[in-house]
Amino acid sequence: MDCPECGAPTLAFPVEQAYREYLPGDEPGAAICRRCLTLHPVSDPPDEIPDFTAVSDVFPSNDDAAVPMALLLGLLSSLALYRQEISALLERVERAGADPLLVVDRLADDPALEPATDLRGRRRQLAQLL
Repeated sequence: MDCPECGAPTLAFPVEQAYREYLPGDEPGAAICRRCLTLHPVSDPPDEIPDFTAVSDVFPSNDDAAVPMALLLGLLSSLALYRQEISALLERVERAGADPLLVVDRLADDPALEPATDLRGRRRQLAQLL
């Protein structure tokens, strides 16, 4: 599947029930764009969680941190609307052993990415949520 925003390849992944409340729509999965980091619901996700380092090598390799991190990135474009969900996802990423603010910093610096959301600006706002 290609990203409807920029046309780049996406990485599809299943979203377990515990995280579905953070995924806009009713689909059982999502796809994150490998270039602009936008998130899109997917009706037919793969059975297994893929290696998120295919998006960027700074992405958490631990599935327990990678999935909520991908969902968090997808919600950043609407921080005001999804503030509560983003706060919960930040906590989940931290509990899984990753530093979400460091990941956002490093994604902002990744020259292979062209994030649709200003990650540097959002990072400052995310720090206030923690």
